[in-house]
This record gives sequence, C-alpha cells and structure tokens, in this order.
Amino acid sequence: MSTHVTRRSLVRGISAATAVAALATGLAACGGESDAVTRTDDATAGSVTVGLLSNGAATETTLKVPEVKSISAELPSAVKKSGKLVIGHGALPSGSAPLEFVGSDQKTLTGSETDIGRLVAAVLGLKPESRNFTWENLFIAVDSGKADVAFSNVTDTEERKRKYEFASYRQDNLAFEVLKSSTWKFDGDYRNLAGRTVEVGSGTNQERILLEWQRKLKSEGKTLTIKHYPDNNGVYLALSSGKIDAHFGPNPTISYHITQTARSPHPTANAGTYSGAGASLQGLIAATSKKGSGLAKPIADAVNYLIEHGQYAKWLAAWNLSNEAVAKSEVNPAGLPLDNS
Repeated sequence: MSTHVTRRSLVRGISAATAVAALATGLAACGGESDAVTRTDDATAGSVTVGLLSNGAATETTLKVPEVKSISAELPSAVKKSGKLVIGHGALPSGSAPLEFVGSDQKTLTGSETDIGRLVAAVLGLKPESRNFTWENLFIAVDSGKADVAFSNVTDTEERKRKYEFASYRQDNLAFEVLKSSTWKFDGDYRNLAGRTVEVGSGTNQERILLEWQRKLKSEGKTLTIKHYPDNNGVYLALSSGKIDAHFGPNPTISYHITQTARSPHPTANAGTYSGAGASLQGLIAATSKKGSGLAKPIADAVNYLIEHGQYAKWLAAWNLSNEAVAKSEVNPAGLPLDNS
C-alpha cells in the first residue's frame, strides 16, 4: 500500500464529504501559491480559542494555555529566537473539513489541525503562523525551512522517518457510518460484516482492508457485498434509502458528516472504528518536522502538557474527534511498516 495514496485518498474522501461550496471557494481565494500565509493569532495572551469560524463543524471553545518555561527551554535556539512557530498545512486547493479548511470569514484557515498547532505554540511561548500548501509541497516546505513543522493529518510511517521526526497527537482511524436508527455495530470484528452491504471509496486504504475481510468471509462461506458510488451524494442517498448498510471511510470525515446530519431527516451515527494501519498496529497522526531539527521532543512534551491539563480533550471534543484521542504523545513511535507503506 502506498502511504501517499492512503493520504491522498483520505483528503479526497474528506473533501468530497464537506459539500460546502463556500469553503472551497474561500480556500481557492487564498491563492494557488504554496506559501500563501494565514495568520491565526490569539487576541488574549494565555488563551486559545478553538473551533473559530468553523461554519458549524466545531463548538467554539476558549482554553487557557500558558507558556510552560521548562518545555519552551527545549526549543532549538533558532526557533526560540524567532519567537514564532511556522506551521505547515497541506490543505490547498479545496480543504478538508474538519481537519483544515477556510473558515466562515472566507480567509482564515481553521480546522482541528490548525487548532492543535496553535495550542502547541502557546505552550511553547511562540506566535503561531499557519502556512497553507498543497499536500506535495507541504513536505518540500518542511525540507526547505518554509515551515518548521507540519500539523496536517500526516500519518507516522517508517518510510517517512528516513527524512522526518514525529510527535504523535491523534489516532489514525477509519470508521463505519450508519443511519442513527441502525442497531448494527462493527465492534472491531470483521465477522460482524457477514451478510452486510458496505460502500467504500475505490482505490483507498479502506477498500484494501474491506477486500481482505471479504476474502476471509468468503473462505468461511459467508458474504460481504462491497459497493462504490461516484460521489458522496450517491453514498448518502444509498444509505438513507437502505441500499447499503454502512459507509466505510476516514473517521474525521464521518465525524464531521454526523454533525451535519444531526438535524436532518436521516441522521447518521458511528458504528465503530478501525486503525488505518490495520489489525497489528494503531495508526498515528503526528506533528512532522525535519529529521534532526530538535522539534519533536518539545512538541511531544507540549502535547503531553495539554493532555495532562485537559485542554487536549476539550480540543478533540470541540471537533467531535474524541474517539481519536491518544493517552500520550510519543517521539517517533512505531509507524506504518516499510512493507505496508
């Protein structure tokens, strides 16, 4: 499995799921240049407001976040001297709610990923400066120093560790979306898919996993029907009409869509998650900086401060992503193996 394809598939799935034209238009208006800048400064020292300008994707929440001197002292001298943390995001051209997208003011980059970057910067006593790139140019930006660190739903992989160092901050999960009226649950067991009809994006990591489960069930004399639709309108029409039992896709996409359907005639729910890295390893999303930069440890320590003092849980809850919480941020934890990346 290509890691790049996995990430591209995730972005493709999330972008399609947003279906909010104003967000796409606003993001395009930011400019096609890879180093277009969106500053997200907090008006009040010692506090960070998450969920700003989210167009209903999040619950706006103001959190107290002081600089922690013992952690900011760990920063590389060049970053500490600059007084700012340049945070890279790979959201051009169309954005991906709830992760990274242009907010309701049509100019400010918002999302769960921009917010965790701002929270970390506050602990480090640095001014956050978000720069928006295409996915491909995000890594070039980190390589060249245009961005100090990427907070952009980057999966920790052993292949990427050849060039980058990581500080984990969120689980990398897939999920099953069903009608809220459904009683079916995945419960982490592929055998519960027997006799079901599930939609999945063609060519995605989740399709690869679902096909493997289909082969296992067939060997047991059971069936799993897999369907594809060209766009999310077709997916959700099929779900609401009962043509499919579930949609299998990236957990953030599904969490976002659940919030959008809550007051609709056909509200949906999460029927269970599964690691994007497969059964043997919990996939992780991590802050990504240039190998040898010295940023991974202070960032991990900042995330752990936020976990210990409650701001981390409130950030995830604001974006409806509590089911992707990690107990601890780690520096260069085990990532997607080379033979599966």
